[in-house]
Amino acid sequence: MKGNAWASKVGFILAAAGSAIGLGAIWKFPYTTGTNGGGAFLLLFLVFTLLLGLPVLIAEFLIGRTSGKTALQAFSALGHKKFTFIGVLGVIACFLLLSFYSVIGGWVLIYTILGFTGRLTTMDSGALGELFGTISASPLYVISGQLIFLALTCWIVLRGVQSGIEKMSKIMMPLLFVCFIILVVRSLTLDGAMEGVKFFIQPDFSVLNRTSVLSALGQAFFSLSLGVSAMLTYASYMKERGEINRSAAWIVAMNVAVSLLAGFAIFPAVFASGLDPAEGPALLFIVLPTVFSQIQFGSLFLTLFFLLFAFASITSSIAMLEVVVASLTDRKENATSRDKKRTTWLATLAIAIVGIPSALSFGMLSDAQFMGKTFFDSVDFLVSNILMPIGALLISIFAGYKLDRALVEQELVTSPFMKKIVTVWRVSVCYLSPIAILIILVWPLFG
Repeated sequence: MKGNAWASKVGFILAAAGSAIGLGAIWKFPYTTGTNGGGAFLLLFLVFTLLLGLPVLIAEFLIGRTSGKTALQAFSALGHKKFTFIGVLGVIACFLLLSFYSVIGGWVLIYTILGFTGRLTTMDSGALGELFGTISASPLYVISGQLIFLALTCWIVLRGVQSGIEKMSKIMMPLLFVCFIILVVRSLTLDGAMEGVKFFIQPDFSVLNRTSVLSALGQAFFSLSLGVSAMLTYASYMKERGEINRSAAWIVAMNVAVSLLAGFAIFPAVFASGLDPAEGPALLFIVLPTVFSQIQFGSLFLTLFFLLFAFASITSSIAMLEVVVASLTDRKENATSRDKKRTTWLATLAIAIVGIPSALSFGMLSDAQFMGKTFFDSVDFLVSNILMPIGALLISIFAGYKLDRALVEQELVTSPFMKKIVTVWRVSVCYLSPIAILIILVWPLFG
């Protein structure tokens, strides 16, 4: 993708949305909402996404678009070399994120294959729970799935991310929405479904705590791939000015829509099936087959869903690997395609090795815990709840105080109305976002 531009505005929006949505909206949002009380967490997530996530997304787009460079070069290109550490932090976060993200990506691939067998829709929730326990605890299954997922990611990056992902996104992302809508309609018609709807949308603030608030902030950033320079890198390939506002708004809207669809698909089915909404990472893999088993041609739809889910997951992983690879190759002048190929394979291998403890966290390393968290949960917490918010904080401050105002206005001010919106955006990135992120980060320390 390096050195190229997006072929169309729609292609960029769908590809960036695919990168943002991925596992964040479809896998992590339902179980994080379930473990943090439902409606109150949803409300916090929406507020953080709109008030903090959207302005930071615009900030990342601005840095990438105006510099035309990837994470480690963008800040120098804009005349602020000493801020390169923000890019370094982003690359490290992407590396760690992909190390545990690839574990879930491996699960998705395994369940896609199982979907083709038709076996999943013949099992009840108890049997599905046992199946997930068996798969996630098996070193052979989880490591094989993780390696295949990373190999696919590596293969696509080597062959040009833009052309493949942009073209596929135009087909796959709309199909994902259609499949989700079918799932939601069926889920809402199950007996007892309204209890799940009530859990999902009715706030109960008594169940919230400091950790819940921090998790809601982390989810808002995780689901938009913020603070890790992924959106910065994607924006560096934009070829036209004046598209940042609209693109950011579309991506946030699509991300929120998929998150809501996931919630309305999962929680009614959870309560209708008598399952625990706080099931955790296994929630999606137990509930979805249960719902699809009650739909005509359910096995076919389930397989299609997991295929689309796998695609959405890979689009996100490609963005992460591209950040790492492009940043490393950009540091070398006159880097050749051979250099990028070698760097891509080495980066993928390193990510796979670092991700093995996360892959084994549900089986042979489940007892190896740090502060009550498995290796998988610890890396997830470090990236989602610490590195991402810190990265978003630094990007927000840089865009608000260091990015040239003339450049900002050239990119964002497309009408008199947008000039007023830019004023609101500047207040957000200069004051609202930094203060809110700092408070939420520090707050748990005093509990």
